[in-house]
Order: sequence, then C-alpha cells, then structure tokens
Amino acid sequence: MSVKNHYPYQDRYINLLTDFGFKRLFGTEPNKSLLIDFLNVMLPPEHKVQDVSYRNNENLGNTPLDRKAIFDVYCESKTGEKFIVELQKAKQNYFKDRSVYYATFPIQEQAVKGEWNYKLSSVYTIGILDFIFDDHKDESELLHIVELKNQKCEVFYDKLKFIYVELPKFTKTVEELESHFEKWLFLLRHLSRLEEPPLALQEVVFERLFEISEIANFSAVEQEAYENSLKYYRDLQNVVATSREEGVEQGIQQGIQQGIQQGIQQGIQQGSQQRTIAIARSCKQQGLDIETIMAITQLSREDIEAL
Repeated sequence: MSVKNHYPYQDRYINLLTDFGFKRLFGTEPNKSLLIDFLNVMLPPEHKVQDVSYRNNENLGNTPLDRKAIFDVYCESKTGEKFIVELQKAKQNYFKDRSVYYATFPIQEQAVKGEWNYKLSSVYTIGILDFIFDDHKDESELLHIVELKNQKCEVFYDKLKFIYVELPKFTKTVEELESHFEKWLFLLRHLSRLEEPPLALQEVVFERLFEISEIANFSAVEQEAYENSLKYYRDLQNVVATSREEGVEQGIQQGIQQGIQQGIQQGIQQGSQQRTIAIARSCKQQGLDIETIMAITQLSREDIEAL
C-alpha cells in the first residue's frame, strides 16, 4: 500500500472527516451512489436502499454549536425510510440524548393533518464517530446497533434504529481488509494518507470516490474551502488532544500529591512506631515492670517481651 507521511496541504486526496470532505462524499446529488453504497453496508440486509433523495437539514433543528462539531446529511429512500447520516468529530455532553432528540424530527414531520392512523416510516440515525464511547473503551466491538427492546430483549419497535461505528477502534491495514464494510472504514480513516488507490480498493464504487476526492481536480475556490475545513478539523483535534493531555497531566499530578501525602503519613507512622519502641526499650532497661511499660507505650506484652 502506498501510504505517505502526513504533511499539511501536500496530500493527493482529501480528509473525509472534514466538513468539506464529508459533504463532498455524502451530501451532493452527483455523488449519491456513494451515500447509497455506504448506507447499505451499515444497514441490516433486509433494509437495503436502492435510491435516496436529500431532505432539508434545517428540519433537523441543529444548533450553530452542533454544526461546528457534527456534520449531517438527511435523506429519504423511495419507500419512505428516513436517514440521518452524521459525522461526530468529538465527544459531546449528552451525546446519546442529542441523537434521540434529533431522531424525533423525522418522526414528527410524518404527521398528517386531519384523520391519521399514526403509521410511521422507519427512521435511522447512522453515526460515524471519530471517538470512542466512554463506556465502550474496554470493548473491541466498533459497530453498535441500538433499538427499542423489552425486558426479554425482544424488539418492541423496529422502526427506530441508531447505528454507530467508532472509527478509532478500526486499526486494520489495507492488506487485512476482508469486507466491503471494512474497506469503507479504512477509507474514512486513511484516504488522505494514500498516494494512489490500493489494489484492494480498486472497485467500481470506489473509482468515483477517488475521483471526487483528488485535490488536484478542485477549483481554486474548492481548494480554499477545503483548506479552511481541514484547518478547523486539525484545530479541533489539537483541542481534544490538549484536553486529553491536560487530563493525564492532572491525573499524574494528583497521583503524585496523593503519593506524597501517603508517604508522609507512612513516614510519620513509622517514625512514631520507632520512637515508641525506643521508649519501651529504655523503660525496660530501667527495670520498669511490663504492665507499666504497656500503659506508657500502648504496646502489647508480646512486643515488649520481644525487645
């Protein structure tokens, strides 16, 4: 595989985890076939889609703060299923709450005025996560499919699903790729580091991906837009890395302080014990009886007799 060192603005292909890269890949009508192919590797076999149409993202109610950390595409299949495909670049407070909240918008917009039997089309949230859930850090599983179940783990409602993939957990090399799903994950993580399409990724569907991702094909305006998007992505990565390092440093400092305090306490205890033994030994040399020494030092009879 031809993979090179990562230098700013010297890449052949774009970073798909940037706003520009994500929207160019999944958010434009000419490249709709790529979105459909990606949806079909993420969805269960019985929910494959043949075609999608793009919906207005503003209907999702995203806040300006969300749009800085989350890129999403909202689309609908010919049979009515709604799909929110989002790229989450950094951990967010109440991330799961937010996912559930935004999934309610495609549900509510299905309401029909007047007589309506409440029949709904399926709604899917598909999340590409550039981080790992805190409660999944010790698990190797990177794909999570969440749906409503009852106390017997039986599906209660099968029209609302949340499908997440934790990209940092995907560590396979191009030589180790075994499925179309894994090829997508590899490209999402490493496209910008490739010098040319690897043999394992020379499939018809990916030909279009490599073509639209080649920076040399961009106009001057597109290159500027991508560079700004890449800068923002790297700034965010630096913020996350700095926060992590500060957290580790703080943990180390706390550990050092705790260690110092424990050491001091142990030293005091050891020093006090040695002083008590010295007093007991002196009392014994002066001929005091054991009961008196026990009362003075609070040592046991056995300890004093062993001196």
